[in-house]
Amino acid sequence: ILNLADNRLTGNLPSLVGNLAVLEVLDLSNNLLKGSLPSELGLLGGGASLKRLGLSNNAFTGVIPVQVGQLRGASILLKDNRFHNTSTTAPLSLCLEREVKEFDLADDTTLCPPERNALSDFYDSTNGAEWTNGSLWLDEYVSHCDWKGVTCDDDMNHVAKLNLTNNGLSGRLSESI
Repeated sequence: ILNLADNRLTGNLPSLVGNLAVLEVLDLSNNLLKGSLPSELGLLGGGASLKRLGLSNNAFTGVIPVQVGQLRGASILLKDNRFHNTSTTAPLSLCLEREVKEFDLADDTTLCPPERNALSDFYDSTNGAEWTNGSLWLDEYVSHCDWKGVTCDDDMNHVAKLNLTNNGLSGRLSESI
């Protein structure tokens, strides 16, 4: 356990933090840390033993690395940073909580658009991997509005049209659609 929360630590989070391979808890919440999160965070706890990554209430910016979403069984706590200012979305796998136990920003509609999550369910339930053309579907960072067959309204927020005619869909319609 490395708990340095509620201090006045400043600067960037060093990439060497990923070398803490047997760590179960890293809590640096409520500090003055800034900059981008290093992708090496995905190495914490060897990718399997980390239970909690607490980085909330700092000034982190940039893209949330996809590797953070691969911390199996961990709670990922990133609220109250500045990701909204520099990143359009969080990695899809993190928003869907596929590997992690909890992601405290999963309900944030800017970082984890609900329609992107629903379209992901639709892709899975209709055997998307077997589609004739699933261009950009399930890309970790690409907006769902850029996925093949998806047309969004002028604000690029809401799906206005889904056209996957003659695209080899099979399976069932998901309830989320």
